[in-house]
Amino acid sequence: MNLIADYKQLTKNLAATAKQVGSQANVKRLTTEYLKRITDVKSIDDFMNDDRVYSYALTAYGLKDMIYAKAFVRKVLTEGVDNPKAFSVRLADSRFREFAEAFNFARYGSATTSFDRTQQGTADRFIRSTLEEQAGTQDERLRLALYFQRKAPSITGAYGILADKALYTVVRTALGLPAAISSSDIDKQASLIGSKIDVADFANSEKLDKFITRFMARALAEGSGLTGGPAVPAVALMQGIASNVDSSTLMKIQTLKRFNA
Repeated sequence: MNLIADYKQLTKNLAATAKQVGSQANVKRLTTEYLKRITDVKSIDDFMNDDRVYSYALTAYGLKDMIYAKAFVRKVLTEGVDNPKAFSVRLADSRFREFAEAFNFARYGSATTSFDRTQQGTADRFIRSTLEEQAGTQDERLRLALYFQRKAPSITGAYGILADKALYTVVRTALGLPAAISSSDIDKQASLIGSKIDVADFANSEKLDKFITRFMARALAEGSGLTGGPAVPAVALMQGIASNVDSSTLMKIQTLKRFNA
């Protein structure tokens, strides 16, 4: 399979591709049900207690792996994003802040689900997430490329890359860094990444596309999506933070202030 050609074909008209995914029977059913039920959600308790709404929303924001971590999710929602010391603001992984911003019960209360971002905006995210997941059934590297294309423009620093396993895999592979680097000191990893790339470049579509092409070319040359290792199912890469580090290091990454990211 020509990975780069397939990526370019998918991204040539993302709107049309997403529309096709959204029209699939199961996706359409889940989305219709979500849009019908979300308007009845008026509080964090309502949100947490409606399993269908809750699961759909977390999946839409790339947090499918957190569905069973309800205490964690409740803390993210309860503290919101307005206080610099709020839980989601202190986490290096930007997915939590995006989720808390969309479902901002802390700020808007019962009006939270009246906004487009919690209705069609979340549905659009769910469809895009599904598109990426389906692409991964063809080739995990294709899913990683699509995920990076969507997420990279919002990266604010090296720690934001380290906090997201999939982003880190793309960057490490594109830069040709060995897999063993994942076990080294987190601050040293961040410093190395910061010395090799300027994350601000990812806000430029041409530079972003060039970097993704670089990733795919190297991944194709190595026959895998991971530098120095065998191909790894993308589903394992889309869940949480960087692999091959112990629990204390994971906590360190996740509790870094965003202004240090």
